[in-house]
Amino acid sequence: MKLTELFQRGEFVVTCEVGPPKGFHIEHLLHEVETYLKDRVTAVNVTDNQSSVMRLGSLATCKALKDKGLTPIFQLTCRDRNRIALQSDILSAAMLGIENLLLLTGDHTRMGDNPQAKPVFDLDSVSLIHMVKKLEQGEDLAGNALEGEPPKFAKGAVVSACSDSVDVQLAKMERKVKAGAEYFQTQAVYEPEKFIKFMEKAKQFGVPVMLGIVIPKNAGMAKYMNDNVAGINVPQEMIEELKKDKEKTKAGITGVEISARLIKECKQYCQGVHIMALGWESKVPDILAQAGI
Repeated sequence: MKLTELFQRGEFVVTCEVGPPKGFHIEHLLHEVETYLKDRVTAVNVTDNQSSVMRLGSLATCKALKDKGLTPIFQLTCRDRNRIALQSDILSAAMLGIENLLLLTGDHTRMGDNPQAKPVFDLDSVSLIHMVKKLEQGEDLAGNALEGEPPKFAKGAVVSACSDSVDVQLAKMERKVKAGAEYFQTQAVYEPEKFIKFMEKAKQFGVPVMLGIVIPKNAGMAKYMNDNVAGINVPQEMIEELKKDKEKTKAGITGVEISARLIKECKQYCQGVHIMALGWESKVPDILAQAGI
């Protein structure tokens, strides 16, 4: 099932992000997904060595989720592979029946647990999207014909909707749309007014946008994102809300309330929501229920 087909039908799409383990034992992840996400979300988005931390591969994890009856979204970054490997992995995804992609440039290796690793970045997110479109047209990036019927995907990309550099983000978004991006998910949103203003301008591109939500776990996490993640600003009043009742925050109740509130304020301006649970998949059902989804 391609997400683009659901967007075209006017459905509000709900996805949740999961990170593969640092090892090959996947039973716990599958249990969490089946318990808390199956039949509650449209698709499960699998990270690709997120933050440059070496983990089990996104493609293998997507196949395991598909075997359990879920719809996976294969995240693919340019950091660790050249164009040959990227095209090979995309064809492998097609062979495995994985139809949804999220195409990213990726974090630099110096951010992760193997900082001595050499980054590749043969392509960036825009040229990666273009490459997938070429494969869909029956040829590789070098113009060589593929054998048999070409693959077809729902091609997703990311945008930072709450960045102070709105025009820069809109220009990036336009380049990705021209390259072939068919839907977007945003970086974490904590400022609904900024998101709404961005969406008013992004309507010109005519592509679905999914609101990105990172469940705020505590004030320390919020401050870290403010200091280290470009395009994200957690307002001080939200940080104070996380500080107010430490037991409530520790139990995840405050984070659930904030996430649900953000979705309720923004959902009429977007076509879906993408929840980045960061290990709190168990909170997703409550967030969706409180948000009225």
